[in-house]
Amino acid sequence: MRPKKTILCVDDNEQTLSVRKFLLETRGYRVYTAINGHDAISVFSSTQIDLVLTDLGLPQMDGNMLIGRLKEISPEVPMILTSDTVRAGERTHQADAFLAKGCCTPAELIERIRVMSARKRGPRKAVQPLLSSAAMQHPLTA
Repeated sequence: MRPKKTILCVDDNEQTLSVRKFLLETRGYRVYTAINGHDAISVFSSTQIDLVLTDLGLPQMDGNMLIGRLKEISPEVPMILTSDTVRAGERTHQADAFLAKGCCTPAELIERIRVMSARKRGPRKAVQPLLSSAAMQHPLTA
């Protein structure tokens, strides 16, 4: 059995956070929660996280600022930003995906998380150029 993916959920609404945690844990994910950006950075820095799901409207440090800080620590971790006041495309953000709260079903949220946590994000490794057939035949003279 493959190890469970670990998700960090951040929201200042503890009821929303509790519902998300339950939803994800019943689907087999390991879930850490935080109610503000500072707590989220602390958890993220001390735990191997596979995906971050954060609300935009956090106190003191909004979700977009939080994502910027977390991307400085580990840019390959996929991050999803949610909001109930801003719609997709209305504001620039640093997240890998944006979801409007209330516009997607729990099944759609789970599917987005499944797809995004299955692959890491970040810079791709450079591919070595293929040698020409002449260089392969005479590597010292090419």
